[in-house]
Amino acid sequence: MDERKNPPERDIPPPSPEEAADVLDPEAETEAVEEPETAPAPSGPQAQWYVVHCYSGMENKVKRNLEHRAESMGMRDKILEVVVPTETEIEIRDGVRREVERRVFPGYILVKMFMDEDSWYVVRNTPGVTGFVGVGNKPTPLSEDEVQRIMERIESGEPRVKVKFEVGERVRITEGPFAEFSGVVDAIDPEKGKARVLVSFFNRETPVEVDLLQLERETR
Repeated sequence: MDERKNPPERDIPPPSPEEAADVLDPEAETEAVEEPETAPAPSGPQAQWYVVHCYSGMENKVKRNLEHRAESMGMRDKILEVVVPTETEIEIRDGVRREVERRVFPGYILVKMFMDEDSWYVVRNTPGVTGFVGVGNKPTPLSEDEVQRIMERIESGEPRVKVKFEVGERVRITEGPFAEFSGVVDAIDPEKGKARVLVSFFNRETPVEVDLLQLERETR
């Protein structure tokens, strides 16, 4: 017999289970699919900001009293931060430009705390405190948006101009190219420290933008 026409048979090992699966489903993916990572869920209660009412003019004293009580009563792990919101304001007094610190919310302080019966008792019974701000007898925490707006305002490095005028009020411009002109306040932008004043030119009202510090009430 010619062995070139009929080659001898060779022993072929059976396919592995993985190879057999590929044969049955050639399009099957062999790479492992990674599941997306998820952030761990927060554990336990979270500290929140609360508004506390106190006697007006005693905000800084109440802040010191509360911090002292929290320290002496071992509550610093629950009463974390006490803030009296203030901002720098520019005003003109007796013709002199001055920067003064002004309380944003007179009669109120902010407290970041873990609220429970013990921490509530420490804050509520601090001398000068009259109560929490909330619905009924339940203290209501500030939302994240409210906290962010307040913090941005008190942490801003730019002093605010004190607004002492109202729309519709007659004023006189004291400086700049329109000095000595009189007009009526048409709009006020406290953030920019500007006002739009309607000034009469040739019997026609023309709006001009001036710095709030360049205005004074017109006396008759």
